[in-house]
Amino acid sequence: MTETRKPKTRVAVLISGSGSNMASLIAAGQAADAPYEVVVVVSNIADVAGLEKARVAGVEALTVEHKAFGKDREAHERAIHALLVERKVEVVALAGYMRLLTPWLVQKWAGRMLNIHPSLLPLYPGLNTHARAIEAGDAEAGCTVHVVTEGVDEGPVLGQARVPILTSDTAETLAERVKTAEHVLYPQTLAAFVAR
Repeated sequence: MTETRKPKTRVAVLISGSGSNMASLIAAGQAADAPYEVVVVVSNIADVAGLEKARVAGVEALTVEHKAFGKDREAHERAIHALLVERKVEVVALAGYMRLLTPWLVQKWAGRMLNIHPSLLPLYPGLNTHARAIEAGDAEAGCTVHVVTEGVDEGPVLGQARVPILTSDTAETLAERVKTAEHVLYPQTLAAFVAR
């Protein structure tokens, strides 16, 4: 008897820039045995490099510019949400999406939205994580994949990768090594999350 494979979980990736984590998620999701596939990429900024990377990989790439909505953050998120629903998206992965989300969108995708953050949460939520870790004299830094909740970088941790801090490190050199770890951690954690 042949085993019927469960259809792949439909994932959307939200980006604001170069899309390096997005590219790793797309590539991993295109493997035959992957439990998910990236079906759409949405950016809040037009013409970022990540959109072209997604198109080259054969993934639909759209822009919903936040500027068009002025200060109405929820209206911007409603437009994105409508696109996701239309494409039957089941899970949302934030990958360098540089917008604070409103409670409205977080609640719509409660338990189905992940983010990757460049620190070992709960250490250093927010920005400038690498400089803060070096200044604190930490022996290691890293990255965390977590479920998105209404608090900034506060949701349940799903996975972490640790990166040693070298005495020669600057925020920039540390960021590069953490980014390499992110590209492995995020696809693995997303796959485990959708396969639960």
